[in-house]
Amino acid sequence: MNYRHAFHAANFADCMKHALLHALVAALARKPAPFRVLDTHAGIGLYDLQSEEARRTGEWRDGIGLLEGVAEGPLLPWLEVVRSFPRGTYPGSPALIRAMMREDDHLALCELHPEDAETLRAAYRGDPQVSVHRRDAYEALAALTPFPERRGLVLMDPPFEREGEYERLVAGMGSVARRFRPAVQAAWYPVKHRAPVRAFHDALRESGLRDVLALELWLREPTDPTRLNGSGLVVLNPPFGFADTARAILAALGAAFRTSEPGQGWTVTEIVPE
Repeated sequence: MNYRHAFHAANFADCMKHALLHALVAALARKPAPFRVLDTHAGIGLYDLQSEEARRTGEWRDGIGLLEGVAEGPLLPWLEVVRSFPRGTYPGSPALIRAMMREDDHLALCELHPEDAETLRAAYRGDPQVSVHRRDAYEALAALTPFPERRGLVLMDPPFEREGEYERLVAGMGSVARRFRPAVQAAWYPVKHRAPVRAFHDALRESGLRDVLALELWLREPTDPTRLNGSGLVVLNPPFGFADTARAILAALGAAFRTSEPGQGWTVTEIVPE
């Protein structure tokens, strides 16, 4: 309830998550049938990079700020959507997804923080294709799935403020898979040091889930648990060709975010085969 994403919007982890999210939504849109997206930790949708929160941390400068000159390559389709918004703003997942939807697609947004939920509700008031819910993310997984369209994406992006978040993600993904097998699921996680990430991947392997990829990008060797050294996204039921698209995106981000610290890199790993 204390987490406010405005302090971290458009940082390197956001850029990774949203570039990959763009690829997932674009894959859904390649088929004519309508789709729905459930965003369980939605935030406020669109972020002002000159706000007090963004200026206080300045994290966006080492994220989207390093991508201003990109004019070609695998990041461009996502960046073209980002650049369609007013200069000095950054579209979070709700705004990014909404910009990619067609007239029969739908978006369900969940946000528990009262002020952020009201901001989100005001942003999409009167939009018949978007519903906003102030409710717990994991409760929403049961309440809002399966989708009427029978196809779509569930995005889970918790702030990792509480203990047990990895366990909740595994349980939530398992619950959705049992209720709504065709759904694509994507869950973000921080990479601070290796032990929690290994345990998370092991729990996914032991859960009975199938067809799971883990995508990671790290700026330095993940050995300091006090720093956000990298960012990860697990994807269940990835669309055809997504793994190759993800490799291109991560390679481009790795080059753009090049640092002098040892251990920088990225990887696409099959956690559980199809």
